Amino acid sequence: MTKEQLSPELFRVVDANLNRLKEGIRVVEDIIRYRDNNKSLSLKLKTLRHKASFNEIEKLLQHRDSINDVLRPSTKSEQQRVDIKDILLANIKRAQESSRVLEELFKLYSLEDSENFKYIRYELYNLEKVIILK
Repeated sequence: MTKEQLSPELFRVVDANLNRLKEGIRVVEDIIRYRDNNKSLSLKLKTLRHKASFNEIEKLLQHRDSINDVLRPSTKSEQQRVDIKDILLANIKRAQESSRVLEELFKLYSLEDSENFKYIRYELYNLEKVIILK
């Protein structure tokens, strides 16, 4: 498969979802690290966050257009959280969804990258169970 199979608009999708994936993981990581002092889970999350990467950052930045994002304003549900568990769950789900988008798009670009994001997604499923049920 060739790199030409991702259009500028799809690089924009990759950029947005890579940011969303890393941000979601980081929120959960910081809560587990600083609130819970859980080194093991924090390290697993940190490792996943670092695994969520794409080497062609210039290509992503070139196609970034966050100012004109048609859904940039927050929805009511994004502005409301009941408790810390709600924050954890929202961010784990955000990261899982983003890793799925990346997994699918990278099937057009790099099967190795696609498999990497699939791995991240399944690790997040496992971590969700551990974190939310504890």
